[in-house]
Amino acid sequence: MGFVKVVKSKAYFKRYQVKYKRRREGKTDYYARKRLVVQDKNKYNTPKYRMIVRFTNKDIICQIANARIEGDVVICAAYGHELPRYGVKVGLTNYAAAYCTGLLLS
Repeated sequence: MGFVKVVKSKAYFKRYQVKYKRRREGKTDYYARKRLVVQDKNKYNTPKYRMIVRFTNKDIICQIANARIEGDVVICAAYGHELPRYGVKVGLTNYAAAYCTGLLLS
């Protein structure tokens, strides 16, 4: 065996900075998130609201949220399993149910 050069030395690992946890897990794209939640500077401290829709196997979740420094704040939420109260008995996870859940949220 010949001499093997060490590619990454101790100095490399001392200066290495790990990425955010949600970036490492592949859950959050911070480049897209920044453009989604940052409010224009001329609107001062006005919150920028966004609608979040999540599909699970058994439910549909709709939320209105805004970003704060401490973390996102959910203002209100509606769920697909609430639809039977309003007359929708079956198909609580399909496209039409998602539309109805959005109407319920508004």
